[in-house]
Amino acid sequence: MQNKNIRDIVIVGGGTAGWMAAAAMARILKGDYRIRLVESDDIGIIGVGEASIPHLATFNAILRIDEAEFMRATQGTFKLGVEFVNWGAIGDRYVHGFGKLGPDLDGLPFHHFWLRQMQEGQAADLGKFSINTAAARQAKYMRAPADMAGSPLSEIVQAYHFDASLYARYLRKLAEQGGVKRTEGKIVQVLQRPADGFIESVVLESGEKVGGDLFIDCSGLRGLLIEQTLGTGYEDWSHWLPCDRAIAVPCTSVEPLIPMTRATAHSAGWQWRIPLQHRIGNGHVYCSGFMNKDEATSILLNNLDGRQLAEPRHISYVSGRRKKIWNKNCVAIGLAAGFFEPIESTNIHLVQTGILRLLTMFPRAGFDQADIDEANAQAQNEYERIRDFIILHYKATQRDDSPFWNYCRNMEIPDTLQHKLDLYRSNGRLTHADKDLFGDVSWLQVMHGQRIQANGHHPFADVRPASEVAEFLGDVERVVQKCVDFMPTHADFIRQYCAAPAER
Repeated sequence: MQNKNIRDIVIVGGGTAGWMAAAAMARILKGDYRIRLVESDDIGIIGVGEASIPHLATFNAILRIDEAEFMRATQGTFKLGVEFVNWGAIGDRYVHGFGKLGPDLDGLPFHHFWLRQMQEGQAADLGKFSINTAAARQAKYMRAPADMAGSPLSEIVQAYHFDASLYARYLRKLAEQGGVKRTEGKIVQVLQRPADGFIESVVLESGEKVGGDLFIDCSGLRGLLIEQTLGTGYEDWSHWLPCDRAIAVPCTSVEPLIPMTRATAHSAGWQWRIPLQHRIGNGHVYCSGFMNKDEATSILLNNLDGRQLAEPRHISYVSGRRKKIWNKNCVAIGLAAGFFEPIESTNIHLVQTGILRLLTMFPRAGFDQADIDEANAQAQNEYERIRDFIILHYKATQRDDSPFWNYCRNMEIPDTLQHKLDLYRSNGRLTHADKDLFGDVSWLQVMHGQRIQANGHHPFADVRPASEVAEFLGDVERVVQKCVDFMPTHADFIRQYCAAPAER
């Protein structure tokens, strides 16, 4: 039994997570396994994960998805970063841009020379040294050209805005073409083997039993298999991430079509703005302990840029993670494994890494505990590192205008996050592990953007005369702006490259 391969894979739940898993497995397993996805049209999906980080391009490439086709099918636009408004203090505005931030010099990261100038009171805005940030602010976009090595244009890094329900529909088509069988039906019972508690089958409302060797739980926040059946347990992080409600509503598009998500902080949470080709996705993430539903809804609806297109949808959640994402013969992927509010668009990325981790550690019929333990350890590490970056957005604030922000400013934080803050405050030092999702440039932009100040910089940045450092930074700023001037507008690029067919 130990050396036998499993054959039957059952995915419980559709939506973005379920169909991402189905499409990836159909592509990589190439028909050697029977894959069945069970979902019910009567059970809604969250469906508000409408922005990604750059890694989604890799996932789509594995599935051999053409980028322009993907954008047309999902009403997609490009995303160069996230603009944060009112986070460090009311009136503040900064961009967390993807990609690089100026070239290194003398073996030192660029930011140490910028810190030197800033501490001397002479530095330009940090975003002027990032091609992504500078372009996003001016509503410009183009794909990085392959023949311009050394130019900031070659360093453009894009993610995507897209309609999550359309993406799931697109992936479903790919998965079914690859042999995945979809079964419509509501699960009313989960049967386990008496000997060891492994899941044996799920029973549908029709009475049909769907059996399998490996079960993938993509049932969303409720965790039908991983939690309701196996009682795996949930690690609650709401004392660090107190927002526990979200309201989502679309509105009509407005100009300009900016290539970035916007996150605007309010008195007990924040509002997202995600521009698609056919509409703008909006939502208000808030803490029910500091604001009621009616007030949160009113704030959202009063801050739309266009005409409201639908009734608001309300979502409740608890930030955190399952204590194990893999339990017995069940692997949780997506919201069934854990939930982060969408401040940095990490949830779809965690679907992607969850699928790739399962494929890397794919089990034999015996389900070796060593494999399961390693997968769980990797997932825990990944979630905790992302957790710290999300907490940073709340902790790093000078806002004292509401009880919510007073709580966030004064709350205790994980030691791992405190260590990063202490290193940066001392001499601008940034440290990360190889598999950290967010690198030094991301941490720098959020910490500086939210008023965490470095008291010093690397001493080697003082070796060059101030005039040489000023010339170096000035040249970088001028070249970045020259490149942005060359770029087409985001709207023009979309029209020429991947405009979706007009809706009828």
